[in-house]
Amino acid sequence: IEMVKVEAGSFIMDEGFKKAHKVTLTKDYYIGKFEVTQKLWKVIMGKNPSKEVGEDKAVNYVSKVDCDEFVSLFKKWTGINFALPTEAQWEFAARGGNYSKGYVYSGGNDVDKVAWTWSWDSDDPNKVGVKEPNELGIYDMSGYLSEWCCEKKGKYTEDAVVNPNSIYKVHWLNEDSYVVRGGDYLSGKKKCRVSYRACWSQKNKDKTIGLRLIIANDCV
Repeated sequence: IEMVKVEAGSFIMDEGFKKAHKVTLTKDYYIGKFEVTQKLWKVIMGKNPSKEVGEDKAVNYVSKVDCDEFVSLFKKWTGINFALPTEAQWEFAARGGNYSKGYVYSGGNDVDKVAWTWSWDSDDPNKVGVKEPNELGIYDMSGYLSEWCCEKKGKYTEDAVVNPNSIYKVHWLNEDSYVVRGGDYLSGKKKCRVSYRACWSQKNKDKTIGLRLIIANDCV
């Protein structure tokens, strides 16, 4: 698995320009250059849940529960502290970290250059790393497979925050709902924006959802 270093820094986090607030991450971390592939998943889990089979394609049809199990086994296998990212860690990396040029999508403003969307007109996701990377050299963070985060979805705060970790949780939300980010290959342009948020039950499995790992994740 190839990892990319994301240096500590600050950015403005928002949801479609609503509740914009400054987020500061004080620790460097590493994030996957690509989403977890079917090949890696099969090595760790012993089977491939994906129906559109391809070793170099991102694994899909994985719930957050499945991903938590995968992460636990992968940590034991490698001795490395792999984890799912927090929302802030995911978005900061998607925006290009400290090298961000302020793009709408991860890697550019032309969605077709950096993302797979519904306009591709296919029910079968392509292999990882085909589109252009973002400023940090990370691929497919817009419009490939939506990616599980470790946090439950809630309302954003308007206050500046440091190293946010599940601070957005609110009581009216289903306790089972967890954030997915990035849009997917069946999404329109709006859902591929780096600021777009969605959530699913942690037991949900779908052809449009996969995962990306980080190292040095503080999420519990």
